Amino acid sequence: MAKKAHRIERRTDALSRERIIAAAIEILDSGGEGALTVRALAAHLATGSGAIYWHVADKSELLAAATDEVIARVMSKVAGDTAPREAIRAVALGVFDAIDAHPWVGAQLFREPWRPATLEIIESVGGRLQALGVSSAALFDSASALVHYILGVAGQNAANARLVAPGTDRSTFLAGVAGKWAALDPAKYPFVRQMATQLRDHDDRAQFLAGIDLILAGIGAVR
Repeated sequence: MAKKAHRIERRTDALSRERIIAAAIEILDSGGEGALTVRALAAHLATGSGAIYWHVADKSELLAAATDEVIARVMSKVAGDTAPREAIRAVALGVFDAIDAHPWVGAQLFREPWRPATLEIIESVGGRLQALGVSSAALFDSASALVHYILGVAGQNAANARLVAPGTDRSTFLAGVAGKWAALDPAKYPFVRQMATQLRDHDDRAQFLAGIDLILAGIGAVR
């Protein structure tokens, strides 16, 4: 009796670069960078690896393109007629939330800062600083300070979230750390002990925006 040939089901709809990037984002969100391979992506899309390679060269390009897409979404949500200061705050908070939701984005932004994603952030922030009247001489330092703060704090926040076990209650965790701070030697750590209560009760997003406002206030003073 002849054996039946096993046949792998393939997609019949057109496979586009956009569809591939969307699938890559899903895999990255669920499993992190280690889960993203061309083989896993092909299986996710029910297609062959050759079809993937027709649109992207390798995993590095996939990761970069996925990051570009996430940041492009952030930029598209900032209305063009928003006042410069509020637009900077909106861009900053949008990037913070995007990296919080997609932790792999933060690492990629630092890995290849010449990619469109980072350039979009720099352009958006720098253009708004110009609109605020920041001088040409102060623009580079001002934009650099803001962008490095945005990417650094957002990336660190996402990294901190990955250090604790899944399902850990944030309030309980911070209360535990605050308790350790409060128990420190008051002669050696007077300021840290003073900050213990604020650490326990602070809101990450609110604290992040407070930092943005402090930097903008400093830029305004220099201007």
